[in-house]
Amino acid sequence: MNHTSIRSGMRDVDVTIRRILKVNHAGEFGAVRIYGAQLLVARRLFPDMAPALEEMREDEIDHCRLFREAMPARRAKPCRVMAFWSLGGYLLGLMTSLGGRNMIWICTEAVEGTVHRHLEDQLAFLATRDPELHAIIASIQEQELAHLRKAEDSQKRRGLSHALLLPLISALTDLMIWLHRYNWHRPHGSLQSKPPVSRLGLIKDNLLRLHT
Repeated sequence: MNHTSIRSGMRDVDVTIRRILKVNHAGEFGAVRIYGAQLLVARRLFPDMAPALEEMREDEIDHCRLFREAMPARRAKPCRVMAFWSLGGYLLGLMTSLGGRNMIWICTEAVEGTVHRHLEDQLAFLATRDPELHAIIASIQEQELAHLRKAEDSQKRRGLSHALLLPLISALTDLMIWLHRYNWHRPHGSLQSKPPVSRLGLIKDNLLRLHT
């Protein structure tokens, strides 16, 4: 039996689990910011939407907490670029809310649909590798699906804006996840197995390293 290969395989699983936690925690933080920006506008322009948005925001805050609490036991740490997710989420929430109530629901449908797809992949990976984290993500997925159904049911029409914006926002969500992994977690051979962000030489208390 090749014990080196076994240890290497176990390290690969541990690294993947830590990456799952980091990107999920950061993504939930971004979702909190999306709903926060939408609430800011909705309370003034669409007050009837505020209770539903507030409830979904509270769910995302709870999800963020669950992923944060799961980190220490798996030697994971929050993403170093929470400011990236904070700004991106806030701008997406603000722009879509200014586009009207239907655009808010299109945004929710696009983001939650993309999240659901990524969670499905994670659940398949974690089923036999980390049952505890699998259970956490499965419970979170149920709430994310409820958000998705609420967004689908609340749209009064599915016209050109839905056809154009849904794939656009879904692609932006995928792009943020990809950029996060590529620049901050994926090792590059030309950088001595370090991620591209290492070239910036960020000091420890740099804004990009802050959790909130």
